[in-house]
Amino acid sequence: MRFRSAALAAFVVVCAVAFPTHAAGPLTLDDAFLRVASTHPNLRLFGARHEVLAAELERASLRPVLVAGAELENVLGTGPASGLDSAEITLSLASVLERGGKLDARRTFAQSRIDALAIAREAQRLDLLAEVARRYLAVIGAQRQGELARLDVDQRERTVTAARRRHEAGASPESVVLTAQAALARAELDGARARQRETAARQHLAALWGERNPAFEIAGGDPLAVPRVADFAVLADWLQRTPELAQFVDQQRIGEARLRLARSEATPDLDWQVGIRRMADGENFGLVGSVSIPLGTTSRAQPGIRAARAELTALEIEREATGLSLYSTLAEAHGRFGVARLEAQRLGEDVLPRLAKAEAAAATAYRAGAASYLEWSSLQAERAAARRQQVEAALEAQRALIEIQRLTGQAFIAGPGSHENQGATP
Repeated sequence: MRFRSAALAAFVVVCAVAFPTHAAGPLTLDDAFLRVASTHPNLRLFGARHEVLAAELERASLRPVLVAGAELENVLGTGPASGLDSAEITLSLASVLERGGKLDARRTFAQSRIDALAIAREAQRLDLLAEVARRYLAVIGAQRQGELARLDVDQRERTVTAARRRHEAGASPESVVLTAQAALARAELDGARARQRETAARQHLAALWGERNPAFEIAGGDPLAVPRVADFAVLADWLQRTPELAQFVDQQRIGEARLRLARSEATPDLDWQVGIRRMADGENFGLVGSVSIPLGTTSRAQPGIRAARAELTALEIEREATGLSLYSTLAEAHGRFGVARLEAQRLGEDVLPRLAKAEAAAATAYRAGAASYLEWSSLQAERAAARRQQVEAALEAQRALIEIQRLTGQAFIAGPGSHENQGATP
């Protein structure tokens, strides 16, 4: 069960933005996820770390070695011990008898580090997928801004045509035509800037899986489609199961295993040795043995025990601090999401429809000579600015949504009709 939030976290940003997926063709968000999950070095690094920890577990499971020895006495001396006639040979076998559960403590400590690695990998994976979603969203946002720029260019071209006709009819000065042409050039500049941003954003996205010259196209999507999210109280409850906090559970297990290992050092080990000795007469043999135990191990183990306890206390404080930080970040992201979503919705439902009607009325009045170019141009500029504001607000809501999902480890999958398109862009 402890991997449930991590498993959800791996999927969380799949629905971060309301983009359709396709089996083939342009790069989808799912495709980007798969590329990063299979190639990013931050995730591949965990494989090497797992090998290291597995080797440490294998080493921790080893029992004390057996030491074979041979001892030769009363040789090459003086008197009766001269030469080899009085030699005594002892063959021995020695080892250490571990006491206090040291073997189990070592195994538990090593295994707890391996278990913690899985949660750490899922947390890293979640952060990377969230970053993929942000960069993918940046490409989509640049594409949308480019579309708005093309709408503005088309409108400005019609304005230039209308201004030229009035000038040719002697109804307006040449300055009006030049002003309309300048506005057209500015709209074209906005389009070129959006295309450049899209190229840079695509390069930034491809860098996550090491592609240097990206030639892929992004699957189209509507950034204005923002799903609803749960109430903040529900999100705060989900926050308790996020992988970032789940890591502390495993860290606590590691700390407890370290404390158990430190306590086991207080129990002294027994050094034992047994052997057989060949006497100097060459005909008789005898068994030999010894046992030794170090003194003062309890007092020598106390610093390690105190350090392990202090680490557990510090870990609890760190978890509390991290929880507060995550809660604060969630509150800020939830607030940004609500404000941005409301802004995009109101712009689409209230502001843009009225501006569209006003701009159309001004265009008709201008062609009829009942309105000035300044009035028409001003409404065009205001409508274009409102379009851009709506898209920026929707993108901000999507970015906040990605952050909420990264924090909570939950995917907000909207059912039929639950997406709100924040009003069609007129």
